[in-house]
Amino acid sequence: MVGRNIHVVRKGDKWQVTQEKAQRSSGNFQTQQEAFERAREIAIKNGQEVAIHGVDGRIREKHSYGRDPYPPKG
Repeated sequence: MVGRNIHVVRKGDKWQVTQEKAQRSSGNFQTQQEAFERAREIAIKNGQEVAIHGVDGRIREKHSYGRDPYPPKG
């Protein structure tokens, strides 16, 4: 499992998919939805987490696609 999170962030007038500690983005997209779909594909393949940022830069959602080290108790 790759340990890095993937972020969907606003960069200028585009939405960008970036991985923590990566030097380049994984793509630029016209809409946040398109960026999220690409981030989700990468996260599912690598068992990572996707953090979706709002226009203000704050994280508004997280989606995990890997093994959760702290699964909910039920």
